[in-house]
Formats: sequence, structure tokens, C-alpha cells
Amino acid sequence: MQKQLLFSVTAKNCELQTFTCGKKGGGGKDTSNNGVRLIHHPSGARGEGRDTRDQKTNKRNAFLRLVKTKEFLNWHRVEVAKKLGNTTIDVNAAVDATMNPQNLLVEIQTKRGWVNESKVTTT
Repeated sequence: MQKQLLFSVTAKNCELQTFTCGKKGGGGKDTSNNGVRLIHHPSGARGEGRDTRDQKTNKRNAFLRLVKTKEFLNWHRVEVAKKLGNTTIDVNAAVDATMNPQNLLVEIQTKRGWVNESKVTTT
């Protein structure tokens, strides 16, 4: 089966909320808005990132958690079925194949623009 882009979901399609994380971590963790919550309104899915003191890392973690939620996966199945129409392709199998980690592209914004996360080295 040849891959084709049916639609894309980016952070721009989600509501972004930032908040302070009230747990251990010291050094300004309780005073800076480094916690991130992404809400994808069409599906009702939510993802939160509050693991680190870096807002960009927390935003990436929130997006990854959002796409793994049951609400988002169900919404994704419906959208794929709409895009494929009344074909004989098994929609569940097609969705499961597209949701494999190697088929998901996570990009982060750097000073140079949007970059594939796997190409960015963190120190």
C-alpha cells in the first residue's frame, strides 16, 4: 500500500496552555510557566508535559502524549474513514499502520525554523 498524506495535525491545530509546575525541581520551576497543556478540540484529546524545566521539551512531550490518547485515536480513525470514502480497505488496519512510530513526524521549532526532532541533538 502506497503512503499518502490524508491530513496533518500540528500544534497550530491545538489550544496551547502554559502553567507553573508545582513539584520538585528547584531553580525557578515554581515561578516560570514551563508546564504545557495541548488541547485538540476536534477530538477532545489533551496532552500535558511537565517533566522538565524546559518549555519546548514539555511541549513536545505534551504533543506526543496527545496523539496517543484514546480520544485522538478514535477521532483519527473517523477522519481516515472519511478521507478514504467507501473503499474496501480495512480502515482499522490502515489506521494502525499509519500510527506506527516510524510514520509519525514530530518537528520542533528552532532558530532556523522547523526541524525533524530525530535530527536535533540535545545536550
